[in-house]
Amino acid sequence: MEKLTYEEQFTDPITGAFPGKIDSSTLNTWSFNTHTVGKVGLTRTHIAYPVFTNEKTPSKMKTFFVLILMTPFGLFAQSSDVGNWIIYFGDKKINNRWNWHHEVQYRNFNFLGDTEQLLLRTGFGYNITEKNNNIHFGCAYIYSEPYIMNTDNKTNYREYRVYQQFITRQVFGRLSVQHRYRFEQRFLEDDFRLRLRYFLAINVVLNPKKSKNQNIYLSAYNEIFLNTDQNIFDRNRVYGGLGYKFSKKIRTEVGLMNQYTGRVSRNQFNIITFVAL
Repeated sequence: MEKLTYEEQFTDPITGAFPGKIDSSTLNTWSFNTHTVGKVGLTRTHIAYPVFTNEKTPSKMKTFFVLILMTPFGLFAQSSDVGNWIIYFGDKKINNRWNWHHEVQYRNFNFLGDTEQLLLRTGFGYNITEKNNNIHFGCAYIYSEPYIMNTDNKTNYREYRVYQQFITRQVFGRLSVQHRYRFEQRFLEDDFRLRLRYFLAINVVLNPKKSKNQNIYLSAYNEIFLNTDQNIFDRNRVYGGLGYKFSKKIRTEVGLMNQYTGRVSRNQFNIITFVAL
């Protein structure tokens, strides 16, 4: 199987830059298909693992979601061209005003062991009004291991990030809406960048007569990324999926996300699990 060169895999489609000039988010969220480069199809799939509690959950629905979550493992085992992202998102309620967010993302070029990136993010939020209008301050550490062009050897670099965000939510019957505004300060090894992000999401409960702690819902979002330098448009993401709330503290979504960077557009399968501690 023909392998893509380092340049073909990681050249910035907008700036033409290489690592040291591009950021780890851009580096590790790209993937290419045969329509893009005419060679080996590459994709990235987000994987997160749900944790089941002792609360009663409909057995058929639980089995359905477990099968969906396990399906990618067989695909990864057969091909190293598919990456595997193991993701944990956690939120801890401190009181009605304060919360602690934390996440770990371990991203691989293959199923497991060929490290692509490790991302650690954490921060504290404060609700301006009770249980809503959250202002949040946090930081992130990103370690990346890209391949060197035309070799099987790797290099590595790090990014440190500080960010501020504001989240507001509204509920209209079965429909819930979320707006998130984020401002990032990004410290790369030889560069400093600023980026703005706007995230709009909606969830629609499909079986409102069931328990509010166990239901099926549709999920969709759009997020746009804007730089503050000459290349203003960074990327846009559109997502649609189906979710299941297993309990008050755990829910899982399965969906498809399209990311457009100005020159490259690709689809990505997503499996996401949210845990409230």
